[in-house]
Amino acid sequence: MIVDCHTHIRPSGDLSNQPEIPDAVSVCIVLAEPDDSGEDVNKRLSEYVARNKEKRIGFAFVDPTKDSISTRSLAVINEKLGLKGAVLYCPDCGFHPAHSQAMEFYESADKLSLPVFFHNAYPLKSDAVLDYAQPVLLDEVARSFPQLKIIIGTMGMPFVEQTLTMAAKHKNVYADLTIRPTRVWEVYNTIAAAYEHGVMDKLLFGSGFPFGDAKECIETLLGFNKLLADTNLPTVPRSDIQNIIERNTLEVLGIKN
Repeated sequence: MIVDCHTHIRPSGDLSNQPEIPDAVSVCIVLAEPDDSGEDVNKRLSEYVARNKEKRIGFAFVDPTKDSISTRSLAVINEKLGLKGAVLYCPDCGFHPAHSQAMEFYESADKLSLPVFFHNAYPLKSDAVLDYAQPVLLDEVARSFPQLKIIIGTMGMPFVEQTLTMAAKHKNVYADLTIRPTRVWEVYNTIAAAYEHGVMDKLLFGSGFPFGDAKECIETLLGFNKLLADTNLPTVPRSDIQNIIERNTLEVLGIKN
């Protein structure tokens, strides 16, 4: 079973014209896009997910500084819309991950066992607050809510070392390994660093679909050591990389499909 923990639908257009999830993955987590009207974008995502419940898991867009963050409101997202988690865009929405209202949101999400995905990496809007993208800012969140499942998107690029430190420190902090296959040196350094930090078991496979291709990402990861041909650079056991691809992310995050 291969779970893609990082996919999107195109922000506009007919739902029936959305690209199909590749056969390379069994299930995908679909992240709602940031929008002024979280209610509208989440309803649209819910409709998209409902078209193929066996293969799609939806994560609702939430801006704690604007949206209702009570347990009751989040329960509606979960029970009425059928969305199984939440995605926050702290830099794009301009709030610190440990903002007081965000902390209230985490409390509600924790009570409902809703995992939270932090989409703090590229692409960012030109007016996004890059400071708020730093994974280390989630330390207070993870310490305050140790049972809350947290996913740091795209390895927290460009703050990869912070992401690895967070994953090593906190039991329920995970990192989304969405790579760009054409960036060979970046791919190598990211995986080699994760292996050296001993956090390969905290990485979740992602593709960034439809902007990335799951099959291409999988082939790049499985051929990781081939990138090192004719070099003396350290290798990473292929089995460790394969475990990332085949990890049951839904079970890790406590999501029932």
